[in-house]
Amino acid sequence: MNDPVGTAPCPPPTAVCPVHEGAVRLGGPEFRRTPAELYRSLRRRHGPVAPVLLDGDVPAWLVLGYAEVAHVAAHDELFGRDSRRWNQWSAVPADWPLLSFVGHQPSEVFTEGTEHQVRGEVVIAALEAVDQFELAHWCRRIAEGLINSFAGSGQAELMSAYTHPLPMRAAVQLCGMTEGGAVAGELVRDLRISLDAAGDDDPAAAYARVQERIRRLVEDKRRRPGPDVTSRMLTHPAGLTDEEAVQDLITVIAAAQQLTADWIGNTLRLLLTDDAFALNVSGGRLSVGQALNEVLWLDTPVQTVSGRRALRDTTLGGRRIRAGDCVVLGLAAANTDPRIWPEGHDGRDGSARAENAAHLSFGNGEHRCPYPAPLLAEVIARTAVETLLERLPDVVLAVEPEELTWWPSVWMRGLTSLPVRFTPVVR
Repeated sequence: MNDPVGTAPCPPPTAVCPVHEGAVRLGGPEFRRTPAELYRSLRRRHGPVAPVLLDGDVPAWLVLGYAEVAHVAAHDELFGRDSRRWNQWSAVPADWPLLSFVGHQPSEVFTEGTEHQVRGEVVIAALEAVDQFELAHWCRRIAEGLINSFAGSGQAELMSAYTHPLPMRAAVQLCGMTEGGAVAGELVRDLRISLDAAGDDDPAAAYARVQERIRRLVEDKRRRPGPDVTSRMLTHPAGLTDEEAVQDLITVIAAAQQLTADWIGNTLRLLLTDDAFALNVSGGRLSVGQALNEVLWLDTPVQTVSGRRALRDTTLGGRRIRAGDCVVLGLAAANTDPRIWPEGHDGRDGSARAENAAHLSFGNGEHRCPYPAPLLAEVIARTAVETLLERLPDVVLAVEPEELTWWPSVWMRGLTSLPVRFTPVVR
């Protein structure tokens, strides 16, 4: 059986190439359908660290091993977050599709050292003030309203009608945005384009539109602060500039909406396609929370993170990594590393993987998803799944499982659609 990846030569010698012969392009239709197969293939051929080519055949390293990903994320003195350290910028064209994703921004995501600690504290303080019980109440009310809009029809496409609008409305409320549903829908679309950097749409233009909307929010909250995440970030003693606040809010909103929407969608897919797991949940042997955790292990919304540059020459997984090399963290690959989950291990008996929270889906080290963001995301996702299953207990997939398709992204994993049918609910 052939490996589901294509080989490609390194770029011309005008750019220094850190990869060895046999580097593979990170992407393609096979990756979208079965990324786990890609990771297994790369492990067989290269071990825990594989040479890859990003868009435009720009070279990088993909870290596949659980221990290796954890090592990179935990050692800021070896692997920095500031993308300006990259030794391949001379090979990157001005219209590179990943530019808005990888290019340096005045965001907390790209900061290091003391600045990162201070910026992180601002986000943490703003999120810690969110009442989780109140958030669950908001989400339940939002979920009920969305379900009411399609419950009488006996069918729905859940990604557009439920899983995307629910976390966006929650994020809008958390951040104090007052713009209407149409604007929120446009924000959802632009976030997807800018984060995926795939397809025919312009990710840079989409990101510019996102920035402009959040900039208007920051200006409004400077004038009229309220009991919301945005106002708490702006009034924090650290004194964020407007541009810093805009960039950090984009990170917060993208995680609250886009990644949480895919988490909800991937969990619903699990429950609608895996009869054994769904039976355990419906029978009370496993909880929705355990189903959400299972997805973080096997189908995490964040597949890869192009987030580190080597600060000096070093070794990783038996590879020689040069100063300035780009190290892509394969979170999904690490979560399925056979060194921690031997192939064939099920883990769905409620005592193994479904209850184990040692996955790397929220990252690791100083740059992991800041507390309590994972808890808030889980509140949104759990409420969404539980409410849907309670209101539509006989919901089933309206197509064959193999007909479901994924967004064309190597960075994120989410369904393009999730069509279902159920007994119409007469109000």
